[in-house]
Amino acid sequence: MELADFGAVEMLAQFRARTLSPVEVFDAVAARIERAEADLHALYRYDPEAARISARGSEKRWQRGEPHGPLDGVPVTVKENIATRGVPVPLGSVVTPLVPAADDSPPAARLREAGANIFAKTTLPDFAMLPSSLSSFHPLTRNPWNITRTPGGSSSGAGASAAAGYGPLHLGTDAGGSVRIPASWCGVVGLKPTAGRVPIDPPALVTVGPLARTVADVALAMSVMAQPDWRDPAALPPADIDWTICEEPVAGLRIGLVLDCAGTPATAEVRNAVIAAARTFEKLGAHVEPTANIFTSGHLDRRDRFWRARTWAQIAHLTDAERDRLPPHIRMLGESGAGVTADEIFQGMADAAEMQRHAAELFQRVDILLSPVMPDVAFGAELPCPDPGRPFDHVGFVTVWNLTGHPALSINCAWSGTGLPIGLQMIAPRFQDARLLRVARAFEVAKGCHRPYPYAA
Repeated sequence: MELADFGAVEMLAQFRARTLSPVEVFDAVAARIERAEADLHALYRYDPEAARISARGSEKRWQRGEPHGPLDGVPVTVKENIATRGVPVPLGSVVTPLVPAADDSPPAARLREAGANIFAKTTLPDFAMLPSSLSSFHPLTRNPWNITRTPGGSSSGAGASAAAGYGPLHLGTDAGGSVRIPASWCGVVGLKPTAGRVPIDPPALVTVGPLARTVADVALAMSVMAQPDWRDPAALPPADIDWTICEEPVAGLRIGLVLDCAGTPATAEVRNAVIAAARTFEKLGAHVEPTANIFTSGHLDRRDRFWRARTWAQIAHLTDAERDRLPPHIRMLGESGAGVTADEIFQGMADAAEMQRHAAELFQRVDILLSPVMPDVAFGAELPCPDPGRPFDHVGFVTVWNLTGHPALSINCAWSGTGLPIGLQMIAPRFQDARLLRVARAFEVAKGCHRPYPYAA
């Protein structure tokens, strides 16, 4: 295995034993980026020289046995819309003024305090509004498994970077599936934590979560980021959570299986992959039962109108000349939200309370819920979404858990006939993030070997 493909947990163990250096690791990551980035275009503000300086400092600290923190020397990327000190936050759009961020946002601050080597930001589509990587600011990001396909969005560069081996940890955001979609389509693990578990500033309708190749690395990132920060008034109170990853005993678990959703139905290939994953849990002693989706077509329609109105709020202040610079699908999406009424927005907000109640009732009957992440494998890289007229029909399995605030995770469960990854979504009761990761680890072990990742020699 090349050093660029080492996980963070393994990397840190070797740093501790002085059998591996942070400088060696970053040099390997830089070589991987040089090999793949001309194809993938996953990075923004990549600074290898600053990263090498950081790696040399980390190397000296490990040699003295005085690491700066639990991630000292681990190469990490951060999604472009998560502020890092001194770097502009264009939100994927040419119309955003390029003003350097004054401070690190809470997740980036926690990573830096832990000694992580933040060597680049990663790409996203305009305003993080698409399940693809189309951006008027960034070059088109492509899927490492097949560069004719999208890596998903909106954490596009994070998903591509994780699959390509640009280091072990990648930070994304999720307001309607934006961590889980690229995790699914890039064949990696992506966690949307319980809402408020990871503080964010400025506070927004997003949840911050990590993408990595293993459940253990996701848990390691969470152990660092799930810390209080006064800048987010909606953050959860401090909690003493054991993020240590072992296999959760699955025998006796009540597992619900959802195969239908509002919007685009899952293909037979995706359904069969998720059913096979559920059978893996049955072999481990869990009881699996079919469960109806709590998210209906009416809820999806109202969610569609809400997102259109949100996009309009982001572009309403622009001049016609500035709007002409936007991608046509983003302009159409925003302008279609101009006529959304206050009553429609209120009804969309009321859906959240209704979904929270339905979910609370559902988790009285099941311990974990399984479903597809997306109804199909990754579509063409040049497309904004499968149906531009109905851009949110594709996210019926994922966006409901943003409304309810539940922790939800994508983990690879199968491969399509064309060799593309298929993700399994796992959802747990609110606040049970660590348990969700332990159950996911049990599935990861039972499933067995992952296919070799792309771009490794």
